[in-house]
Amino acid sequence: MTPRWDLGDPSFDVTSAQVHAAREDDWYVETTWGWAVLRYAEVSALLRDRRFRQGNARWPAQNGIHSGLFSDWWQETLLSLEGDDHARIRRLMVPAFKNRVIAEMRPVFQAIADELIDGFAARGQVEFVHEFAEPYAARIICLLLGLPQDHWPQVARWADDLGASFSIDVGNQVPRIEAALAGLAGYVDDVVADRRAHPRDDLVTTLVQARDSEGTLTDRELSVALVFLAFAGMETTRNQLGLALQTLLERPDQWALLAERPELGGNAVEEVMRVNPTVTWVTREALEDVEFQGLHIPKGGIVQMLSHSAGTDPRAVPDPSFDIAQQRPPHHGFGAGIHHCLGHFVARTDMAVALPLLAQRMPDAECDGPGVWLPVSGNTGALSFPIRFTPAT
Repeated sequence: MTPRWDLGDPSFDVTSAQVHAAREDDWYVETTWGWAVLRYAEVSALLRDRRFRQGNARWPAQNGIHSGLFSDWWQETLLSLEGDDHARIRRLMVPAFKNRVIAEMRPVFQAIADELIDGFAARGQVEFVHEFAEPYAARIICLLLGLPQDHWPQVARWADDLGASFSIDVGNQVPRIEAALAGLAGYVDDVVADRRAHPRDDLVTTLVQARDSEGTLTDRELSVALVFLAFAGMETTRNQLGLALQTLLERPDQWALLAERPELGGNAVEEVMRVNPTVTWVTREALEDVEFQGLHIPKGGIVQMLSHSAGTDPRAVPDPSFDIAQQRPPHHGFGAGIHHCLGHFVARTDMAVALPLLAQRMPDAECDGPGVWLPVSGNTGALSFPIRFTPAT
């Protein structure tokens, strides 16, 4: 009998040969946190199966956190809500994330990226996370929320600490998470008060006006939604950019192709998220007893959809090697179904802008040491990633 995988073990790698071998044996394996689903077809089906709910609501409790500021807030985020409350809050936020609205921001995204690259281009070296990925992601969140651009360092610090919410070590991170949560919530509440007194053309004003004129949001719901947006948007984009550089620099031919054909930026984002996603699994919880392809999943049972395993499944992608010029089946890096990531087009667009610029301005870039990386389980990414290249003249 195959032993249960320990997804909470920092040494466990969800992209490993062990996972690939298990995928050939069966479509699932048992883990310490429910069943891991390994194949593309089964992941696609279960993510859309209405007999399941988003499974993250129980994440704090699974890690021994049953009360307190973090536990209470986590239950109220879009990630945990279901039914009418989820639909109502999501519906109010959707207009700010429409494709046309975000596409119009591309020139601003490019200007931010160029400015950041200008800051280190002449040196010929960069610590990519803190000098590019983090400020780029944080400044774009500030742009979306209508916050001053020079507030990004503080917003980034709070978001970074809140990012520990997704860590497999979350049980030991509660004081750090709750301090950041209190800081960011207080900041957001001040912004809400300002927009109520001085409306602007931004997302916060839109939500404040919906709250005041329609009564469709409580003050608490508004605060929770904005705090979650600020931290989740910044954290995932920063992590995914580091993983994108890791993936592309390991394949110099693909890096050169991206520089030569910047229109492949969008495709590069999809390929990176297929083979090297920051969200290494997406969770679902059974709302009733479920029989699915020979597996009995009891009510309350947890299934973890392994993103990399599904994205490299040869049944769906006969040649799963990394190639930004190829069209692949949709990956699951942004989830699927009613909990499909609200900000997916922001992330897709800002990364599609940044990656070709980086490839053009650092054509011979290479890793300058191993860097420091989170475990390849839970949400992963680089904590530091030094890169060297020929300095710009």
